[in-house]
Amino acid sequence: MSLPGMWEFPGGKIEVGESPQDALRRELKEELLCTAEIGDHLETTEYEYDFGIVILTTYFCHLIEGVPQLTEHEDIRWVPVPDLPTLEWAPADIPAVDRLVREHGQ
Repeated sequence: MSLPGMWEFPGGKIEVGESPQDALRRELKEELLCTAEIGDHLETTEYEYDFGIVILTTYFCHLIEGVPQLTEHEDIRWVPVPDLPTLEWAPADIPAVDRLVREHGQ
């Protein structure tokens, strides 16, 4: 865990031949044992951590099948959009959180 105790949206590295949407779909199956429809793009952020540069692309998703289950993370939560800023987010995720709250936080 490179950022212990911080919240992050699900996802991971894009493998050769994958689109960002395909990678997210695969990561959701692997990490949370669920299937989701990948929707519209929300935000792309580039952030330089001490361990490297992360380019994070965030999408809206709709759960299709399964209930998200922890397989390798410490905690999981469904959080109403207006409450997202109350969590301690990883720096690369903050622009997506800010935009989501600003545009969809009613």
